[in-house]
Amino acid sequence: MVKVFFSLHTKREVGDVSYTRLNPKETTMMKSLFLIFALVFVQTSTPLSSPVPREDAAKPKIQIALLLDTSNSMDGLIDQAKAQLWKMVNELALKRKEDQSPDIEIALYEYGNDGLNSREGYIRQLTALTTDLDLVSEQLFALTTNGGSEYCGWVIGDATEALDWSPNAGDLKLIIIAGNEPFNQGPVSYKETCKKAISQSIQINTIFCGNYEEGVRTFWKDGADLADGLYFNIDANAKVVYIPTPYDDELLRLNEELNKTYLYYGAQGESMYERQAVQDANAAGYGKPSAAMRASVKAKEQYNNASWDLVDAMEEESVSLEDLAEEELPEKMQKMSLEERRAYIEEMSRKRKEIRVQILELDEKARAYRREKEREMASKNENTLDAVMMKALGKQAAAKGFK
Repeated sequence: MVKVFFSLHTKREVGDVSYTRLNPKETTMMKSLFLIFALVFVQTSTPLSSPVPREDAAKPKIQIALLLDTSNSMDGLIDQAKAQLWKMVNELALKRKEDQSPDIEIALYEYGNDGLNSREGYIRQLTALTTDLDLVSEQLFALTTNGGSEYCGWVIGDATEALDWSPNAGDLKLIIIAGNEPFNQGPVSYKETCKKAISQSIQINTIFCGNYEEGVRTFWKDGADLADGLYFNIDANAKVVYIPTPYDDELLRLNEELNKTYLYYGAQGESMYERQAVQDANAAGYGKPSAAMRASVKAKEQYNNASWDLVDAMEEESVSLEDLAEEELPEKMQKMSLEERRAYIEEMSRKRKEIRVQILELDEKARAYRREKEREMASKNENTLDAVMMKALGKQAAAKGFK
């Protein structure tokens, strides 16, 4: 699974329990009896040659916390991030580990902005680690820049402690931080927070927006080295090169058909449905290739909207139609009987699956076309955010067993 940030905490009250203390001899006897019983149970119920599969085994995760400098000079960086979000997610969604597709979770932070609270280190968590990709897009496109103090150590520390990171060392857990001021600014030591991150198997990739050697001198490479990450430099003001493909128009047409299969529900359902359309428009603002890559992501299993879409929710059995009030449904469904509603949802589910298959087939052709064009343009390739991020993610995902 992949994470851009939320921390969830639960508390369970447990009733009074009394304990009886056993003496050492009784304790030894009890342990022996328990071991004998366990061996007999295993031998009589489960053949040793046929181990029971782990049905509850968690899906692999790819979790990424993206920390962006939003000081005045970083407009180009933010623009690159907006332009390439769906390209990054589309590539990550193709990864497999042990024949499983990963969950992708992304968290988003901004730092170094004078409009933020100085007592909180001029940093702000925009999203916790979440699979809600439209939320990440919404927050990313809302970012604006404003001069400030860039405290890399502070924002790394907050991301390490505040986010709900997977406890599984086999999952890919990354903090990616980009900026252009010295890495050692601020009252929180980057050395300490980077070491704390890697102690939790969270690697840190650093991206300096400027000259490579300057980034080395200002400790950006040191930060990556401390947390088993990779250091890169980019030209934040470079224009992103979009590669149109012969398949973009058809992908966009299919995306329109895909959107018709979404059936919102609940108090926030309609606004979430509208948010989806807004993020389509945001991607389209960077041209057909960007919009086509978003359409490709929407056809993959990582794009799930069970919290507001009836098709996804019914597939996951996370909502009961009987419990939904008439006004919580789309107008077209409000006058339907319960049986008619079920049939309509099943029809939309069938259509969505058909459309997704067509999109994925075209996406494969479009990616092959772009790869060929990228090889032809290799000599002209700019050091842009998406280029260095995909290079790093490919290498680090492979090290964790993602193929």
